[in-house]
Amino acid sequence: MSKQALIIIDIQNDYFEGGSFPLASPLEASINASKVLKYFRKKDLPIVHIQHLSPNGSPFMVTGTTGAEIHENVRPLEGEKIFQKNYPNSFRDTGLLDYLKDQEITELVITGMMTHMCVDATTRAANDFGFKCTVIGDACASRDLNINGKTVKADDVHHAFLSALEFFYADVISAEEFLSA
Repeated sequence: MSKQALIIIDIQNDYFEGGSFPLASPLEASINASKVLKYFRKKDLPIVHIQHLSPNGSPFMVTGTTGAEIHENVRPLEGEKIFQKNYPNSFRDTGLLDYLKDQEITELVITGMMTHMCVDATTRAANDFGFKCTVIGDACASRDLNINGKTVKADDVHHAFLSALEFFYADVISAEEFLSA
């Protein structure tokens, strides 16, 4: 029998307007993540919040700052599991894998930020660990990236990474598709 958990990755204040590292459309992504979160709460299904904390000297997500706090749209309730991490992969040097195994979770519904970094790294690792993964594409956000003097627009980065994940690692659907299934 399958058992599902929601993973909310790094939806933190620094990624929003006024933060130290704003993304493209983080508010919309957080609202869609919040809809999925409400569904999991209503069904009393497992919820895991991931919070990235950077070492001192980093430009964003610094421990003890407002920017590192989880955004109010998806703020954890008492009793919801929170893992703090220092790397893009939410499994690295955290208790996430052991927790999911202890809870007998087999499927993960993944939301969060940034699509091209922590969502990607965590989804690929989760699949490699044997979890069936669903990424809620419109509950994730990215930003413009630069390479070799060229700017790749956030929307293109976001969709390129989602399409790569859907090729093998996860089903990628919208919040509305998930909630109406």
